[in-house]
Amino acid sequence: MKYLKKKIEVSLEETQEKEKTVREIIANVRTNKDAAVIEYNKKFDNCERKNLLVIQEEIEEAYKKVDAQLIEDIKKSAENVKKFAVEQKNSMREISDFEIVPGVFLGHRIIPIQNIGCYIPGGSYPLYSTAIMLVVPARVAGVKRIAACAPPMKGTDKIHPSTLVALDIAGADEIYTVGGVQSIAALAYGTEQIKAVDKIVGPGNQFVTEAKRQCFGQIGIDFIAGPSEVLIIADETGNVEYIAADILAQCEHDYKARGILITTDEDLGKRVIKEVEEQLKDLSTREIAEVSWMDNGEVIVVKSLNSAYEMANDYAPEHLEIHVTNEREAVEKLINYGSLFIGQNAAEVFGDYISGTNHTLPTVRAARYTGGVSVATFTKTVTHQKMTEEGIKNIGEIAERMAIGEDLIAHAKAARKRL
Repeated sequence: MKYLKKKIEVSLEETQEKEKTVREIIANVRTNKDAAVIEYNKKFDNCERKNLLVIQEEIEEAYKKVDAQLIEDIKKSAENVKKFAVEQKNSMREISDFEIVPGVFLGHRIIPIQNIGCYIPGGSYPLYSTAIMLVVPARVAGVKRIAACAPPMKGTDKIHPSTLVALDIAGADEIYTVGGVQSIAALAYGTEQIKAVDKIVGPGNQFVTEAKRQCFGQIGIDFIAGPSEVLIIADETGNVEYIAADILAQCEHDYKARGILITTDEDLGKRVIKEVEEQLKDLSTREIAEVSWMDNGEVIVVKSLNSAYEMANDYAPEHLEIHVTNEREAVEKLINYGSLFIGQNAAEVFGDYISGTNHTLPTVRAARYTGGVSVATFTKTVTHQKMTEEGIKNIGEIAERMAIGEDLIAHAKAARKRL
């Protein structure tokens, strides 16, 4: 293995300071509720707003400010995401009266979570596509209340019009003008204006991610969703121009985003580095993308594709692209990723907006143990059981003996009374 380019490591001190800052904000919101949220809105976004709930008139005003073609594009995106979400829901089935032994009947129900909080980031760009990716599958799942939080545009009291339009099209029940750590704390613990939710979903910057981590337990979360990342595996057939473009598509998200190439062809790796530098020259988001690439980008040369697949499974990237000749073999060997993009035509950007799969995906190696947001994210599978006298005869004595073996005598007596 050879690094043609390597990322800069983050210091432990920086991580500890972030944890402390987030902890203090959460504590303030828990104690002072709306007053703290409003204070942080003013401090971080220069927003003077006192009533956090977006009213219908604001949504109607937003539609007037968004280009008609973009509104139609948002509707089409929501339609595709809904189609796939419905198909996912149809693949999930309940179990009723499964007789595991004579007289013992088991089953499970798939029940929508009642209250969901959706965080829509908007620090650098209006990420209206995330509104679609979070709210639409929640609505398909049957969630009763969907509350969304999004930060105001810097120096204003309003959420970006395109984000409001997307939230309305997707079907959010409540929209609040608040972002950052304070919004996560408000959704988790509740304030006078914002009723607490049961689970929070959605990506965000490093502080939002840390807030979700610290609030987990009080509420559920989808997963740790940190800075965006793409890992591309390419052999000598890889398209240098495409690879460079897809790396920069991730790098422009924020200064912490990551673009990674693992290749078996050292010459291709060197050409990708040059191509990234070339494409940066006229990129309007160069200020962010260049820093991200310089600090976090990596180009790694390996001896074989098997080594590349092993390394990718260890990275467990959010987005994984494969630009290789034998795609079937690659798919079989790759197991840890948020979403997989097979072949040079499957640009990650299509998944971001319009293909129909969800773009809210696990980062920072969380793909080792979870997939991305889906209908299943907004449901819980709960079991039940029922038994006859015959069933008690078949399992009662076993339960009694096992309880005695653990010295749980009341457990044993509860079984014995039914025998």
